[in-house]
Amino acid sequence: MSVDVEDWFQVGAFESVISRDDWDNLPLRVTDNVLRILDMFAEAQIKATFFTLGWVARRNGALVRRIADAGHEIASHGWDHARVFTLDRRQFGKDIAAARKVLEDAAGVPVIGYRAPSFSIDQRTPWAYLELAEQGYAYSSSVAPVAHDHYGWRDAPRFAFHPLPANELLEIPVTTAMVGGRRVAAGGGGFFRVLPYAFSRWAIRQVNREEGRPAIFYFHPWEIDPAQPRVPGAPMRSRLRHYTNLERMADKLRSLVNEFAWDRMDALAERERRTVTGLAA
Repeated sequence: MSVDVEDWFQVGAFESVISRDDWDNLPLRVTDNVLRILDMFAEAQIKATFFTLGWVARRNGALVRRIADAGHEIASHGWDHARVFTLDRRQFGKDIAAARKVLEDAAGVPVIGYRAPSFSIDQRTPWAYLELAEQGYAYSSSVAPVAHDHYGWRDAPRFAFHPLPANELLEIPVTTAMVGGRRVAAGGGGFFRVLPYAFSRWAIRQVNREEGRPAIFYFHPWEIDPAQPRVPGAPMRSRLRHYTNLERMADKLRSLVNEFAWDRMDALAERERRTVTGLAA
């Protein structure tokens, strides 16, 4: 189980209409939403990984510490949600180093995991794994192995793999299911909000029971916040993706966290490292 900790105005869907220069002037809602999530997880007695923006941690270190003190993993979501393929290796290295430092300072624990904003590690960014390995990250969960207009690396493996030769860095892609011989996204986010809950139940059971593998699920704090501000001038497709079924998300999540067994990504990475055979050639 994973949570991508970013606020309502930091999403890729609104990057064309909300400038980063304006972020400090917008109302922050991420704290209250994360506290609700922590309560939900405590009730279900599960632990999860919170992939957190450095930008958020700098402004609310107490929230990061509270997540860690509750027994959840703190991992990096980069500094300010810049997609990896919009950066070069030097810029990416500075981004993940800055985020890691502020997260570790706030949480008081090591940060060993990373998730790229918008799953933006793909075939265009082979240097990203080199940089993650050089900086000592143990795992990444930055690949969506599907074709999508917003993100996706269609030909990537569906399950955990070593992206570098002779290096133990592990990539753990978000979950996909097989429908009629085609991969379909089944790991959370907007797909979980839009599709019936029964689809997610079926997809997770397919991955768990038929393929014998763990499911990787993610969502965002703003997805349980139907009262968040509406963004004027945003493209219609972006509005539909962002706002659809926000009012139903919390109840669906509550069903999900109680129906299945969930754990932190670092614990999963350790188990998957023993499962993956060999390193990349």
